[in-house]
Amino acid sequence: MEKKEECRVPGIPMKRRQTRRLYIADLAVGGGAPVTVQSMTNTLTEDVAATVAQIAALAAAGCEIVRVAVPGMEAAGAIEKIRRQTTLPLVADIHFDYRLALAAAASGCDGLRINPGNIGAEVHVREVVAVARDRGLPIRIGVNGGSLEKDLMARYGGATPEAMVESALGHVAILEKLGFGDIKISLKASDVPRTVAAYRLLSNRCDYPLHVGVTEAGGLFPGVVKSSLGIGMLLAEGIGDTLRVSLTRDPVEEVRVGYEILKSLGLRQRGPDIVSCPTCGRTRIDLFSILDAVEKRLLSVTAPIRVAIMGCVVNGPGEAREADVGIAGGMGKGILFRKGEVVRKCREDELVDVLMAEVAILEEEWCTTGKIG
Repeated sequence: MEKKEECRVPGIPMKRRQTRRLYIADLAVGGGAPVTVQSMTNTLTEDVAATVAQIAALAAAGCEIVRVAVPGMEAAGAIEKIRRQTTLPLVADIHFDYRLALAAAASGCDGLRINPGNIGAEVHVREVVAVARDRGLPIRIGVNGGSLEKDLMARYGGATPEAMVESALGHVAILEKLGFGDIKISLKASDVPRTVAAYRLLSNRCDYPLHVGVTEAGGLFPGVVKSSLGIGMLLAEGIGDTLRVSLTRDPVEEVRVGYEILKSLGLRQRGPDIVSCPTCGRTRIDLFSILDAVEKRLLSVTAPIRVAIMGCVVNGPGEAREADVGIAGGMGKGILFRKGEVVRKCREDELVDVLMAEVAILEEEWCTTGKIG
């Protein structure tokens, strides 16, 4: 039995920016709803089996909205088959061709990512808006610093935050003129300062829900750092209703990082919070391998359990006394502790299994009572 998330991390006192609320399928975005975590598949959308498998992996990691690329009609048509095999809200990512938006909507997508100023004549925009309104599909306007309109680039001397905001509001104005208001907006650059500055400006200019993220952030290390700084700074200021961490990696890792950002700010809690020491000269066990094994086995755990992995049996339990459960080891031996109290001793090669057995007990306790400890 799944329980409501319990945020057990002391959060930064913050006031969420008040935005309109919209729904992607049945999932609320904005209007005070929890900040949602989303990602995008990197499979060929028309490869239905591969795309469905990746969506399943994303769902297992906690992804709440998934976007699929729609570069052609075959991809648009594949959404119908994908829709039948997943419950996650599906957003169709469209560029330039309004017919792809119409086809994706007919195939059963739950939302559109499209910039109305880039899909041709006003009559085409009207067609897309009519379909979106009839089917209850919100539209995300997505502005990227690397693909701004040429006139804005010339007027502002580049992809400045001001140019990005003007681009977004220009697209919004097109939809508003047609009486359409189920809009969310993203403003992404590949660097943190421009991204943060753009969202700050926009948050003072409209009350539409904001999808936050740093685009083209890079591989694991630069991508995590840029995303954590950019998304974290905005969320700490109350800006942001949904997020995507953009990494040149398996998209499942984007979801993991997204939840870690939210957990670190005390905004959401999904899955364990791991505390581990950085090691020092007192460490006498292979803590790196132990931590790696524990992290992999905790991926399927959704209970908000605090787990400590410590390398020193002398200071470990004391330093991690706030953890629900933890292990510490040295010289081929180890201990299991709960709330700082040692409850069992074991061999080093038993530590991971012993810990996971205790985690299973705590997860069952959480599922049954909604509490831990």
